[in-house]
Amino acid sequence: MFGLWECCGDSGIYEELLVEEEPKPFSLPSPLPQWPKGKDFATGRICLGEIEVIKITKFDKIWSCSPLRGKANGVTFYKPVGIPDGYFSLGYYCQPSDLKLRGYVLVAKSISTSPSPALEKPLNYSLIWTADSQHNESGYIWLPNPPLGYKPMGFVVTNEPNEPDPEEVRCVRADLTETCEANEVIFDTKSLSLRDQFCVWSIRPCTRGMLCEGVPIGTFFCDRDVSLKDELSIACLKNLDSSNLAMPNLEQVHALIKHYGPTLYFHPDETYLPSSVSWFFKNGALLYKEGRDKGLAIDSKGAILPGGGINDGEFWLDLPEDDEDRDSVKSGNIESAELYVHVKPACGGTFTDVAMWNFCPFNGPATVKAGLFHYTFNRIGQHVGDWEHYTLRLSNFDGELWSIYFSEHSGGEWVDASELEFIEGNKAIVYASRNGHASFPHEGCYIQGSSKLGIGLRNDCAKSKYFVDSSTKYQIIAAEYLGDEVQEPCWLQYMREWGPTIVYDSRSELEKILKHLPFFVRFSVENLIELFPTEVCGEEGPTGPKEKDNWLGDERC
Repeated sequence: MFGLWECCGDSGIYEELLVEEEPKPFSLPSPLPQWPKGKDFATGRICLGEIEVIKITKFDKIWSCSPLRGKANGVTFYKPVGIPDGYFSLGYYCQPSDLKLRGYVLVAKSISTSPSPALEKPLNYSLIWTADSQHNESGYIWLPNPPLGYKPMGFVVTNEPNEPDPEEVRCVRADLTETCEANEVIFDTKSLSLRDQFCVWSIRPCTRGMLCEGVPIGTFFCDRDVSLKDELSIACLKNLDSSNLAMPNLEQVHALIKHYGPTLYFHPDETYLPSSVSWFFKNGALLYKEGRDKGLAIDSKGAILPGGGINDGEFWLDLPEDDEDRDSVKSGNIESAELYVHVKPACGGTFTDVAMWNFCPFNGPATVKAGLFHYTFNRIGQHVGDWEHYTLRLSNFDGELWSIYFSEHSGGEWVDASELEFIEGNKAIVYASRNGHASFPHEGCYIQGSSKLGIGLRNDCAKSKYFVDSSTKYQIIAAEYLGDEVQEPCWLQYMREWGPTIVYDSRSELEKILKHLPFFVRFSVENLIELFPTEVCGEEGPTGPKEKDNWLGDERC
């Protein structure tokens, strides 16, 4: 059922972190402003139907442990404190011991008139794991055993072997919950023997996106079976209130963007700068149709573009035919550039995602790094019409910036607010990589490919005089939950390609790279291509924001 470890002494596997300095809680650089008045946004409480929840960010430390062998970081477990009367804990919180205290758990109260209570005490607990010590404080992790028809939402942690009081947490009626899955590993013992293996993960709803109801609790999951073959024994909440009252109204959205809008920096050697979509149209962009040789001029609003449907390959956009005009449009026009904003519910309406899309008329060639060798392609990586984005995730409990998603070509990453670089107040910095315009949180050179082999594409990021302040230069193009308050522009309904299909003759250029590689890492051109994002070696013209998976879904990660 559980493993037994010594926590101190020369023979122990784990040691108690009894003398470590307590991690300081993270706070944003500036206090939150008074948001404009609205409905339930930033009131501290969110109704999920039969349950009302609030966010708790104050914790008492229960127990920490760290491996004596291996490179794994330690983990610290916390109990939520300061819970208002009438609300109940759903589980405890944990995080890596070497990070600033930064997290939350939701606590709940029933507002239901149903004969079946929304919340019930567990019957008892099962001991899942312990790290026991004869000399120092020990740790015990307990899973609540729910009544029939209810599900546990998190674990309880103690530093004594006595089973916790059933009053410690509440379980939730099953129809008010969603299934969840393990997300990121917080702590593991995989370097130990199979008998001693144990793992702790953060959790998230199995289905995520603008239309999904799953609400993450902020708790963790742990198990000795690190393969996670079975469905998790705990669940997330479900938001059954479709009113979206906790989402910000339009005035509040503008206030949030004004307060948090990042500054987007382009590299000092950037050749292909952004522009507004209307500038791109007015300066000679053309609409082509399959079977028609001549391109059609596009009005500034894009009203001529075919709207709706699917990306059937029948239409695409291209640069002006005149060489001088083509080069001019390729260079962009940063003075006209603005961020195109899509506002949508996230995490079952407990957060707001503010996706900010950046348009560049042209994407430049890629640069590959292979050991000490660097090579900029002649054409590989180029395409017309480059759409990139970053997304701010804001808490609907108080309007706090929680994290930013940085889209990086075929992938991307969420970066917690505690790891961001801020330029003014609570406005973060986003760096667009040279030529490719992927977004990154800090200056430097990011390599996409195989770090083990030292081969990949360069993404160079740095401050320069080329930047766009998205707190002032933006346009809200979509917020479906606000109904007719936001009118989507004509060009957003264009679901086809923003550039012509390009198939590169990449073999000859890639062969130039292969001959510079050390003998022990040489391989075929085909294997080299697999190291790079798919759009680098030729693709159909890129599509616009509304055709991307993350328009309705969650960010790819």
